[in-house]
Amino acid sequence: MSETIGRPVRVSSFSFYGKPIDEIANLVDEEGAKGTDIIVLPESWPDSEVHDLNAPPITRMAELAKKHNTYVVSPIYRKDGDSVYNTAVLLDRQGQVAFMYDKAYPCYEWDQFPNLKPGKDAPVYKADFGVIGFAICFDTNFPIVFDSMAAQGAELILWPSAYSAGTTLQSHALVNHFYIVSSTLGNDCLVFDINGEKILDESTPGVNITRITLDLDRGIYHSNWNTEQKEKLLAEHPDDVMEERWMPRESWSILKAKRPGVSARALAREYGLEELRDYKKRSLNTVDQRRGFKLPQVD
Repeated sequence: MSETIGRPVRVSSFSFYGKPIDEIANLVDEEGAKGTDIIVLPESWPDSEVHDLNAPPITRMAELAKKHNTYVVSPIYRKDGDSVYNTAVLLDRQGQVAFMYDKAYPCYEWDQFPNLKPGKDAPVYKADFGVIGFAICFDTNFPIVFDSMAAQGAELILWPSAYSAGTTLQSHALVNHFYIVSSTLGNDCLVFDINGEKILDESTPGVNITRITLDLDRGIYHSNWNTEQKEKLLAEHPDDVMEERWMPRESWSILKAKRPGVSARALAREYGLEELRDYKKRSLNTVDQRRGFKLPQVD
């Protein structure tokens, strides 16, 4: 039986600007040796040049991902034929390119790369520790990117960027109930909890490396139609699950496992509790059906 409680993922976020590949590779090597599940580098971290997937920013990180059995996110300006994309490249624990997210809403890059193309969607990736999604820098201004990932079950969003964003990131965590971890060119890292609260805000000159372990088994539940089920669950499994926090103004409960081998989210489902994100989605669809149409998007 696993000795870990919940479903922990160890995240290491690098934030820096203008550092050579060799220096960052050495630091990633050191970080990987300490043990982590995923290392995140900032937006277009190596430089403002265009690279393909055989270039050093990918191949060097791929070697380190395999060496330390960890995922690495290495964002680059990626060449694809005659087009350029602002891409977060995810390397898996074997050092293979497992997933790519192309920035859906580029901004200033148009001036530098006339052939820059925006990404077509906001997919998610099922890693061995949970479901992760990506957004890049200016994407934070467009809720549709984050809403799409939430609809696909994203549990952790990784956000490489040129700047910090702050409360705009917080709003997405609050509304969609997933963790968000940033990695910026501004030497700082922010981490937001599934209820939108900031749980880490760290900045160090030079190269900032932040480490945090997040439990992807924690879930949020509204009191509507969940109270009796929650009370029964806690009464019958006092050694397995706890109400980590009750938020009376929101009428939200955060449940988490208390011992290894227990999934709080799985037990909650067994007792008929509906997670907040699912409750909101179901309510939206029910009201739209009664109305007969969806509220129009503003163009």
